[in-house]
Amino acid sequence: MKGKPGRHVPAFVLLTLSKGPAYGLQILKILKAEMPYCILDTAAIYRALNSLEETGFIVCQENIEESGVPKKMYSITPEGKEELTSFYRDIKKRIENLNYFIDRYESDMEGEDE
Repeated sequence: MKGKPGRHVPAFVLLTLSKGPAYGLQILKILKAEMPYCILDTAAIYRALNSLEETGFIVCQENIEESGVPKKMYSITPEGKEELTSFYRDIKKRIENLNYFIDRYESDMEGEDE
């Protein structure tokens, strides 16, 4: 499946962080396990994390692991929760438009495959 995952990556990151703090690769693993068609990669996740941190929608805290390697743990902020709600509203509208497209396509193209 081809696609451009960029537009809503921050929404998926915020949604994941709304369940609790996580580090970048952990977020990607969760999304790959839970999303029906996850075409995201580490670069997309880290671009979204950087952008969300710059805008104050998430905060980062370094945790030292047993191996001594610090991991950046990200948490959603109250402003991030508001942004998540904005993404929710936007995505719902887009779904309505996409459903219109599907319904229209199916009704207009009915019988053309025969």
